[in-house]
Amino acid sequence: MCNSVKKLINDQQVQLIQKGILTIGDKLPNFTKKAVISSENGIEITDINQNYASEQGKWTVLFWWPKDFTFVCPTEIIDFNNNNTAFLERNALLIGASTDTEFVHLSWRQNHPDLSNISIPMLADTSKSLAEQMGILDADEKVAYRATFIIDPNRTIQWVSVNPMNVGRNVKEVLRVLDALQTEELTGCGWTPGQQTVTALLKQQNAK
Repeated sequence: MCNSVKKLINDQQVQLIQKGILTIGDKLPNFTKKAVISSENGIEITDINQNYASEQGKWTVLFWWPKDFTFVCPTEIIDFNNNNTAFLERNALLIGASTDTEFVHLSWRQNHPDLSNISIPMLADTSKSLAEQMGILDADEKVAYRATFIIDPNRTIQWVSVNPMNVGRNVKEVLRVLDALQTEELTGCGWTPGQQTVTALLKQQNAK
C-alpha cells in the first residue's frame, strides 16, 4: 500500500476518533463566528473568535441551545443572563451559541421581549463547523445539543455537561462547578462556596 493511501486512511481514522464530544483537557477549537451583541449603539452584529475571553485572562462559559424561536431555550438564555453578573464576578465570560444565523438571532432578540436587552453574545455557528468540531451536532437534526462547556483562561476545557433536547439546564449548578474548579482543590459532593474543601480538611487532619 502506497504512503499516500496510508496517510488518507489514517487521516480518516483520526477524523472518526475526533467526532466524539470534546472533553476535559481538550482545547477549545479555533474559530471566528458572527455574533449578536448588545452595545452602546443597541443590538449589533460583530465577530467573536476563540480568544474572546482568554485574551483577557478570563474563563469562558460556552452554552449551546438547539434552535431559536423555541420554548425551552429562551428560559435558559434568560437565566444565564440574569446571572451574568455572578459569572463576571468569577472572572468568566458567557457565550451563548446555536447553529442559527446571526440574522435569526437578531430577529429573535427583536421579537422576544425577554431577550431584547440581554448582555450575552449570541454566537451564530451557521456552517455548523464549531458544533461539529466540539462533537455536539445532532446527527439527524443537524442542530447543537444542549451542551455547556467551562473553559479556563488557557482555553482548556475543564467541565462538560450535555442535556437532552427537552431538558433545561440549572444555571446555579454551572456557577457551583465554576466555583469548585476555581478553588483548585478537592471538593466534596454538593460542595458550595463557604464550605470547607476536602483539601483543607485533609490538611487539618495531617496537622494533628
